[in-house]
Amino acid sequence: MTKILLIEDEKILAQMYKDKLTRAGFEVFLAFDSKEGLVITKKEMPDLILLDILLPAEDGIVYLNWLKNEPKISSIPVVVVSNYDDPKTKKEAFKLGVKDYLIKSNYTPEEVVQKIKNYLKEKK
Repeated sequence: MTKILLIEDEKILAQMYKDKLTRAGFEVFLAFDSKEGLVITKKEMPDLILLDILLPAEDGIVYLNWLKNEPKISSIPVVVVSNYDDPKTKKEAFKLGVKDYLIKSNYTPEEVVQKIKNYLKEKK
């Protein structure tokens, strides 16, 4: 089963995405901050990471830097799903290797799930 890690601090949103992704046939792991996300990434080795940028303590950019410095997990694809629409942050995220930067309010959860399926097809 394809594993997805969702790093999202808004618990209601995280649960909603988890439900949608689970129904779409994915095994979903939730982390509510960057440190927890890194621990789960190393333990579960997900096929794809969905990352919010605005997180408590260390933000998504800090997480991306940690990820890129860990050879064992650095090649896991990351898609940002955030409402933080800052050009500088977007540029930094792409520089750190994210596959896409989706603004939550521009997509329905179903559209996000479809995009994830497409990214995973490309990966194969």
